[in-house]
Amino acid sequence: MRLAGRVSAAINILNEISARHRLASEALKDWGKAHRFAGSTDRHAIGTLVYDVLRRRNSLAYRMGVDAARDLALACLRDVWGMSPDAIAAMAGEAHGPGGLAPAEARALEHDLPGALPTHVAGDLPEWLVPSYERAFGSRTAAEGAALARRAPIDLRVNTLKASRPQVLDALSRFGAVEGPLSPLAVRIAAPGPETRNANVEAEPAHGLGWYEVQDAGSQVAALLSGVEPGMAVADICAGAGGKTLALAAMMKNGGRLIAHDLDRFRLRPIFERLTRAGVSNCEVISAQDNGKLDSMAPFDCVVIDAPCSGSGSWRRKPDAKWRLTRKQLDQRLKDQALVLDRGAGLVKTGGSLLYITCSVLPEENADQITAFLARHPEMRVMPYRGSWAKSIGGTAPDSADGSADTLLLTPARHDTDGFFMAVMQKGG
Repeated sequence: MRLAGRVSAAINILNEISARHRLASEALKDWGKAHRFAGSTDRHAIGTLVYDVLRRRNSLAYRMGVDAARDLALACLRDVWGMSPDAIAAMAGEAHGPGGLAPAEARALEHDLPGALPTHVAGDLPEWLVPSYERAFGSRTAAEGAALARRAPIDLRVNTLKASRPQVLDALSRFGAVEGPLSPLAVRIAAPGPETRNANVEAEPAHGLGWYEVQDAGSQVAALLSGVEPGMAVADICAGAGGKTLALAAMMKNGGRLIAHDLDRFRLRPIFERLTRAGVSNCEVISAQDNGKLDSMAPFDCVVIDAPCSGSGSWRRKPDAKWRLTRKQLDQRLKDQALVLDRGAGLVKTGGSLLYITCSVLPEENADQITAFLARHPEMRVMPYRGSWAKSIGGTAPDSADGSADTLLLTPARHDTDGFFMAVMQKGG
């Protein structure tokens, strides 16, 4: 397919996402099934354009004066893909293209955007969330939002039960793999461009051997801050598909007792294959239906809560989620987080630690949640993250993006990771 046909396909998919409120991944998958003639490079380019539009929807609509799929796609070619207005006009008029430009479209593509833009436009943020962002980031709100509207790299965590970082770097050298930020276990492959297919790292022999798992560097840091060691009793009570469970097992060197639990059995299902591939032997999975067993195994030296959240820290990877989030959904997540924090506090032994994690940058889910939790549980206290960092990672800890000295917030703008919040707490005597 030529670019003109790819742009037309992306516009059709964007219309499908908007009209039927569909997940972008599902709409792209269905388009591919219905258009078997499209090669893998075509599908990648179409998907890249769709996701780029979703990441930058507000600023693209501001440029064009409307938010129709066609206008957004044309603006994306200019502002994200770097095409000139003349090249866009020539492409649009080709066979199978989206059609020649209207005078208003041509004018919109010609002019530069003003330097002073509304915050929700400059940061490509849902307007209703701007006050929350400003609480966390103040004058840096637009910059933080804009960083979450860029393409994300592929991050991998080296599984030290089976391999070393040099081994993984060598195995993935043809993809341009380099050491990732912050985590001593991180390997990074740069985000591809429209004409470069994603590195299918999960199809590599090294992945089948269990040498690494796909995991953002920020998520790796979150697991490392738990400080778990061999011989401990540890519970990961929102384990999901097991990304942090695998990291904890490697930190424990398969020694001690590790429990993986999640109330959602569908999220938990992939964990079994991943544990086997990674060579984990100290983990017991407790199903959603066997919730009482978790209480019978308490207390634990460390309880890890990778809490259900808005996912606002991962909008680089799932940009359609940015526009689907509602106040009602956020309120439900806040209730879920409070419940799981209270449950985690009851599972920790005296002197033990509780690690609260979200992939969110919203203070309601992060600092506010911890403040409310500590008020309910005076037996718990926050352990400033720099001490945990020195013990578990070493070196100088980065500054938290929200300015806190106690808890750590990582963001793409400040730390080149997804957005992650971490709070380490200890249960007193």
